[in-house]
Amino acid sequence: MGAVVPSGQHATARPGVVTAFARFALCGGGVGLASSFAVGALASLAPWALANALVTVVSTLLATELHARFTFGAGGRATRRQHAQSAGSAVAAYAVTCAAMLALQHLVAAPEPVLQQAVYLSASALAGVARFAVLRLVVFARQHAQGAGGSRGVRPVPVPVSLPAELCRAA
Repeated sequence: MGAVVPSGQHATARPGVVTAFARFALCGGGVGLASSFAVGALASLAPWALANALVTVVSTLLATELHARFTFGAGGRATRRQHAQSAGSAVAAYAVTCAAMLALQHLVAAPEPVLQQAVYLSASALAGVARFAVLRLVVFARQHAQGAGGSRGVRPVPVPVSLPAELCRAA
């Protein structure tokens, strides 16, 4: 019997932790690197915290799609639930990057852009490792339990049943 997967998605083999982390670093790192430049550009037009919030939202949506399709072998688009769960880890990452940048501004009166990038990317990398664990163990774990044929989280599908006319009249 075939594996049970959400409608519109295909069962694929779950990559090992090393492969998944390498893919996570490639996808998440690429999105994170682009985000760091986007935050810098937007921060010249708006307050840094607002720029970081906007970039965090867009980059989280993009990264979650990449992780669903490529990193964790989900075999399809991320579901709304996965996006919502992923957003929770993004809020934590946002807090970490904001705290790091606020600490830098408190410690250095006029930090150079290269130092700002280094601090932002370091905070993002730290948050990224935690995010990998959350995505692998929580956000995309349920789908793989289904894809592996497990019953956890699988909802029964109602099957229409035709009852003989005699039973319907007796009721």
